[in-house]
Amino acid sequence: MPTEDLPVGYADLLHDIKSEITSARIRAHRAVNTEQIELYWRIGRLILTRQEKEGWGAQVVDRLAADLRTTHPGQRGFGRSNLQYMLKMARTWPEPIVQQPVGQLPWGHITVLLDKTNTPAELDFYTRSAVQHGWSRAMLQHWITSGLHLSQGAAQTNFATTVIPEQSDAVRELVKDPYRLEFLGLDGDHAERDFEDALVARLIEFLTELGVGFSFVGRQYRVLVGGEEFRIDLLFYHCKLHRYVVFELKTRTARPEHVGKLGFYVAVVDDPVRDKERDDETIGILLSAGRNHAAVEYALQNHNRPLAVSSYVGLPRQVRELLPSSEDLARVAQGVLEQEAQP
Repeated sequence: MPTEDLPVGYADLLHDIKSEITSARIRAHRAVNTEQIELYWRIGRLILTRQEKEGWGAQVVDRLAADLRTTHPGQRGFGRSNLQYMLKMARTWPEPIVQQPVGQLPWGHITVLLDKTNTPAELDFYTRSAVQHGWSRAMLQHWITSGLHLSQGAAQTNFATTVIPEQSDAVRELVKDPYRLEFLGLDGDHAERDFEDALVARLIEFLTELGVGFSFVGRQYRVLVGGEEFRIDLLFYHCKLHRYVVFELKTRTARPEHVGKLGFYVAVVDDPVRDKERDDETIGILLSAGRNHAAVEYALQNHNRPLAVSSYVGLPRQVRELLPSSEDLARVAQGVLEQEAQP
């Protein structure tokens, strides 16, 4: 049938059918994953129960792996390493696995959790976060390695008095302390403009460090107040919380006047920039090289805008000293060019 002869509403019907097909595929994939995880947990429980009852040692797992390869030669997933993970999973989650958040994760995620977390609290934090945010396996490894459970919600804030109680927990989790910015490769005496340039140049990595939901709006974002121009270092929008997030960058210790300037920028964004019918109040984050906790606490108490003060971590000095300087790289490059120029 030619496109021009299609009945009214056909495009909507096609869209609805495509959505149903996609949803069915997702449900089928989840069902297969759930069945696999449940099977692995049941196998782990069987091994664990027999070991506890009969006093069998670890050698039984080696024998099981060999026998299962013989009886199921074309089926993967029953080698010694995987059987050990199944056993460990059964010990870690003694209750039926499908009734817990971890039962929604792929097997690769579960092995990362079993390998990388050290305490029940860590395990619970990263399990729930991976389910909630839909992290990939690589992202899960990244956050565990960077110690997200220690930094998330650790910044100094005034959210308890400036954010409504129903949203305060979600907003607190938005801010970390410290932010790990080793990927910038900055030396110990960089200027604030260098800091800003590096963050924008490595924006993908910075967005990853910020966490799920951040969208970049602009740098040196221009606002007019009473005919005078002001520029915000970095402006983001959080798509899940529906809030603008102002970042002020300081390469030295945070001062009370820095907090005041941040509050000013937040107020400005809240007025002409924010859509008051759709967006919640703007949040301000002062990202500094360090801070005087007591001074920052007094400064935050003076503001009725949601503000946070966090620190950032760059490359340790001993690592920076091992990296070649720009002059070193230039000399190496010049030497290569001279060699190539020789007959």
